[in-house]
Amino acid sequence: MSALPDTWHASLMLSFTSQVAGKTVLSKRRHEGPLLVQKALYPEGPAVCHAAILHPPSGIAGGDELSIDVHVGVGAHALLTTPGATRWYKSNGRSSVQHTHIRVEKGARLDWLPQENIFFEQADAALHSHVHIAGGGSAIGWEINQLGRVEKTTHWDEGRVMLASTLYLDGTPIWLESGELLAEGSLRHSDTGLAGFPVLATLWAFGEELTGEQTDDLAGLLPWSATLRAGLTCMRQADAQGLTLVRVLGEHAQDVRQLLTRLWAHLRPALLRIPAVPPRLWST
Repeated sequence: MSALPDTWHASLMLSFTSQVAGKTVLSKRRHEGPLLVQKALYPEGPAVCHAAILHPPSGIAGGDELSIDVHVGVGAHALLTTPGATRWYKSNGRSSVQHTHIRVEKGARLDWLPQENIFFEQADAALHSHVHIAGGGSAIGWEINQLGRVEKTTHWDEGRVMLASTLYLDGTPIWLESGELLAEGSLRHSDTGLAGFPVLATLWAFGEELTGEQTDDLAGLLPWSATLRAGLTCMRQADAQGLTLVRVLGEHAQDVRQLLTRLWAHLRPALLRIPAVPPRLWST
């Protein structure tokens, strides 16, 4: 009997297309290793296909490499989430990495709503995200990251996390961000960095440019307190399109996730032209 591998290499490719009747279907699904989706769901009706990305192992360890590739075809609308937090464990001298590639075609819509990443002690992790949106496409997504166990006083004493995101419009990068977080680094406690907060998140939303009133309404939802803080940036693009970014720092991932959900529910009717219907998994 052969021994189980001590590292996992997994990939998942999903493609969503719109049929003549307007139904979005999961038309292609291919996976290797422990990364998959099970059943497409339609809690909003046939126009929006919901899917949950599953990673059956208990978490991601040193040496693991995951690759996720999502394509949303012309006129299709997909919502993707995860059933729970993704846990990144001790590296044992080997880095772990996740590559995410998303492509949203003209007239397509996407909700990218994964639950949080939790980086435990001595994790050495890298997350690389590339989002390609064609003019006329629209998408809302987020990334939530928690550094260590928040119930501990110091919560994250050793570790390294690399975060890199790029969003392209018609092949041209319009938002690039890359940074390294070290457990012992000054950025964690700097007032211009994480200010001591263990949870950081970014919500990005692209579509028709928000009006001044819509932007003011969104800004009015953002807290600034001792336990939860958020800031807003709006960037105008060509053809009356815009990119909205919301940065969040918090003490607890649950509070951050609840805030992002409220912001998503506020933005979705404006950018994706449909009311917000939370995934069924979130209520279980």
